[in-house]
Amino acid sequence: MTLRRDQGIVLRGYPFGEADRIVLLISPNHGLVRAVAKGVRRTKSRFGGRLEPLTHVDLVLFQGRNLATITQVSVIEPFPRLRGDLDAVLVAGTMAEAISKVIVEGEPSHRLFLLLQRGLQALEHGAGGLDLVASFLLKLMDALGQAPALRHCAACGRKNALDRFSLVGGGLVCSTCDIGGTFRLREGLTLHLARLSDADFLDLKEPDSDLAADAVGLARRFVEFHIEVGLAGLAYSNIKGV
Repeated sequence: MTLRRDQGIVLRGYPFGEADRIVLLISPNHGLVRAVAKGVRRTKSRFGGRLEPLTHVDLVLFQGRNLATITQVSVIEPFPRLRGDLDAVLVAGTMAEAISKVIVEGEPSHRLFLLLQRGLQALEHGAGGLDLVASFLLKLMDALGQAPALRHCAACGRKNALDRFSLVGGGLVCSTCDIGGTFRLREGLTLHLARLSDADFLDLKEPDSDLAADAVGLARRFVEFHIEVGLAGLAYSNIKGV
């Protein structure tokens, strides 16, 4: 049992005992971290509000046999602006939920950590909307090594006449490689998805395009199919178009 220093972004927490809370974080060095914050639910807790969801924190942890205990915590980035914007909070919650579904406890997760950090920073600087959600989900699959083929046929590599999408096949497919189970994409959606997959989050500050709802719907279906679990935040959120 040892002390260690770490950092992470708080994903969520839940009550533990009378006054404690289990806090779930994503750490770049240790993936999913579950840690106990003792006394955090008391009015005079020494942790105050420093372990709220969507806060980037620096930690000192005492590693026990089953759970770590947080002994010190300081805030690196509180993301105060996004907390005052309901739409931004919904988008941030979707990002955090998606990350929590794929990270593994004890495994380094640098790319996933940086992806969530960049997403929250973009929200803090005024980006948002469905295009940001779709872009985040596409980049998430890329970080997992399962990015959909959006510029060529996933089966043969053909680069033109691509208007059908296969969840099983891993992206766009041409008519020759279409063996069923695909669906036709709306005109312009292919290029829009490709743009979002490469977009800098900070550039997604303009109003959503008329393709945004279709883009986030497809990205969501692709993610859920490949990680084999639903994203409840998107299913029940009030984000327009979802």
